[in-house]
Parts: sequence; structure tokens; C-alpha cells
Amino acid sequence: MNTELKEALEMLGKERNIPQEALLEAIESSLLTACKNHFGKADNCRVMIDKKTYEYSIIQTKNVVEDVLDPVEEISLPDARMIDKNAELGGTVDIRIDSQNFGRIATQNAKGVIVQKIREEERNSLYRDFYEHEHGIMTGVVRRYLGKNISINLGKADAILSENEQIKTETLKPNQRIKVYVLDVKNNPRGPHISVSRTHPDLVRCLFTEEVSEIREGVVEIMAIAREAGSRTKMAVLSHDENVDPVGACVGVNGTRVNSIVDELSGEKIDIINWDENPAYLIENALSPSKVVAVVADEDAKQAIVIVPDFQLSLAIGKEGQNARLAAKLTGYKIDIKSESQAEETGLLEELGMAAYDEDGSAVYEQGEYEGSAFEDGEPDEEYADEAYTDEEPAEEAAEASVNEEAAEEESGAEE
Repeated sequence: MNTELKEALEMLGKERNIPQEALLEAIESSLLTACKNHFGKADNCRVMIDKKTYEYSIIQTKNVVEDVLDPVEEISLPDARMIDKNAELGGTVDIRIDSQNFGRIATQNAKGVIVQKIREEERNSLYRDFYEHEHGIMTGVVRRYLGKNISINLGKADAILSENEQIKTETLKPNQRIKVYVLDVKNNPRGPHISVSRTHPDLVRCLFTEEVSEIREGVVEIMAIAREAGSRTKMAVLSHDENVDPVGACVGVNGTRVNSIVDELSGEKIDIINWDENPAYLIENALSPSKVVAVVADEDAKQAIVIVPDFQLSLAIGKEGQNARLAAKLTGYKIDIKSESQAEETGLLEELGMAAYDEDGSAVYEQGEYEGSAFEDGEPDEEYADEAYTDEEPAEEAAEASVNEEAAEEESGAEE
């Protein structure tokens, strides 16, 4: 066993993170290169390496001829029989080559081949390591600004955080540790080229996956994310276990889980809502924290009409339309938000099958039967049930009942 070679290759493999097979291939290539430099060509040479003992040998195959014209590829019959007594004209013999007989130039060239192969394998190894993290998150250290881009050190390689992938409201300082989302990894001659992001919605997904054990275990699933980096994120979650509250699991005790992610994102607000297969319920949840009176969703056209209480209209729309915009991104629906007053003035309530009448000076709407309603089951939001919906009889019938009750009371009193 070639103990020295074995120990050297094992040590080199651990230091440079290079597989032993790649190092043995490098040695094989270098020896063939040495043969080519020593003999002028190496077409009839081969290298044999025992992967267990690390013993190697160089074999040169020559044709047995009567008159030798090319000593590199041919050998005379007498010389051939000195190597193999059974050699015959027209046959071949294998000659073992001693690598120590190679000249200085051949040895240097062989060394250069090994060094080049090791560097290539180092680059490939780095590429494989980072490629495994593509579309995932890594922790890096801010190194320096390259114009408007930022160089992020990820350990064995540097990544580029371009201007478009930076959070506009965030100021990163040298030596600051941050988490980044790995967008793309390309293998270049100078090493892997890594592009990272701080604005990608999947950065939030990966942060919650790291922080929330229920998501890692598959009990809670993130169904959709809509994000405006640096300002606000909306995330819809679904629990596959009826005993686990998906929103509570993501928020954590006293908000510890979500707060750690908010801190990582420099104070970006995160709204976590329950996912629902019914688009009307989903849209209602997505417009949180505003309250919703009714939702009518057209699944084919991917459009929805939302009616909210008058005093909740600005909250539903959000600052510069952000809340409505994120809700639309999250659900994939074009959302038209109207207040109760607007809906009544335009006749939308009647169109939706909701009859309006006045009682004690307040507008009350009867729950109508219409497809896609967030309250199809006839159970309106309790907070607005008295103001927005009622399952009681219409105004005229209610008035008649009231008059009849008063007349009955008067007759009863007269009889007494």
C-alpha cells in the first residue's frame, strides 16, 4: 500500500472538500500528461490506480514488429520476448513505465495538471455546496458596497445583493449579520456566482419555516404570501391538524416567533391569516384588520366585490391602497371595495339580493342568497349583525306585528 500517497490525498480532500475519486482522476491525468511530454504522445499509454491500496502503474502497449520504425509504439521481437517470452510478431506487449525516469519538464507539467485539477474541483465543490442552498436562505455578513450593490460574505464565497433586491428602507452596515434568500447560483471559471435577495417573498416563507416547528413538520402549511418588502407582508396559513391553530403557531407565545422575524426584516409588519378554499372567506380574511360586511366572488373572472362598514373603508383600503393591494396579490382576485353607503346609493345591495330598510334611523340589510357570499350559511359577523344583516322579517311585516300587539293590549285593558 502506498501509505504516503493515501494520507496525503485524504488530508488534501478534507482541507479542500474534494472527493477522493476526483483526486485520483487528477493523478491519472497528470501521469498521462507526463507520458505525452516524455514520449511525445501517450495514445498507447494507460494509468492503473488501485483505489484500495493507492498503488499506481503506467502501462505502455507496443506492437511487436520485425523492423521498428516508431520506438514509442513498436518493439522488436527479441526485445519483446525479453519482456514476454510468448510474444509473437503482430502481437502486443505491455511495458511498465517508471515515472521516476520522466524528465524535469514532464514532472513540472504533471504537477501543473494536478494543481489545475484541484482548483477545478474546489470550484465545483463550492458550486455544489451553494447550489444545494438555491431557493433557500443563508446567513451572511455584509462586507462592502460595490457601487449600489452590496457584497455579502457567505463563508467560502461572496454573494451579490443587487440594488433591486435590497429593502429600500433598510440601511445595511459592514460586518452586520443578515439572512438572505439565494436566488441563483452559477458556476463560473472564477468560482460560483451567487445572487441573493432581501425582498423576495420566499425569504419570509423560509424564515417562518426555520422559526416554526409546525411548518417544518408539515402540520402547518404556508399557502400564499404577498409582500411589499420593508413595509408589510400578508401570509395565509393552513393547518392539517384540527387541534393546531395555524395563526397561533406562527405568532408564538406572546408573539415571540413572529417578532423575531419582524426584527430580522427591520420592522416589516406581517399579517398572518387563515387560508380558506372558499374565495369569499379568503378575501374577507385577507382584508384583515378591517371588518367585512359581505363578499361576492366570481371564480371564473377572478373578481370580487367587497362591502365594508363606512367607518372601515379607509382601513380596508389601507395607506396608499396597500392593504387592498396585498389582499389582491394574496388571493389572486381583483378586489373592488365599497362602503355600505356607496353600495346602497349605487343599488348594489338590491342587485345582490339584499333588501334595505330603515328602523330607528339605522340602515339594516337582510341577508340575501347569492353565490360566493362570505355569509352563505346565514351567519353574519356578530359584531355587525345588528347593523348590517338580520334574519328577522321585513319592515312591513314587523310593523304590522307591532300594531297588532298594541291593539291586543288595548282590548285587554278595556275588558278589565
